[in-house]
Amino acid sequence: MIVIDASLLARYVLLEPGWEDMERFLQNDLVSLEYALVEVSNALWKHHVLYNRISREEFERRCQVVDMLPSVVLFENPMRYLGNARKIAADRGVTVYDALYIAQALKYGSLATSDKKQGRVAEGLGVDVIYI
Repeated sequence: MIVIDASLLARYVLLEPGWEDMERFLQNDLVSLEYALVEVSNALWKHHVLYNRISREEFERRCQVVDMLPSVVLFENPMRYLGNARKIAADRGVTVYDALYIAQALKYGSLATSDKKQGRVAEGLGVDVIYI
């Protein structure tokens, strides 16, 4: 299993550069955190309300894609990783949000991200990092 963070899921849902690579990547056995669905939904909201980059109709269509993600990604409760994530965040200087994905990746061995700082911390902890 490969842990995939919310930034990559948002890239796919928002059809940002590289989303085609994500479509192929989604064919792997992937795991993430339940709150990634909230983070991706918030990114959609920003693109609709704050940046006015997508219409209301497009916002709603892409929300349907978010709702379908659990059919291709296993989403776990982040609370099971919170204790370790706090320690990683405090020791390594990353946010607890990013550290949660790293803590999850420590269980599964791999992390897919586009966040270089998060990736470097994960690599320093022995996680295989896939940068997309």
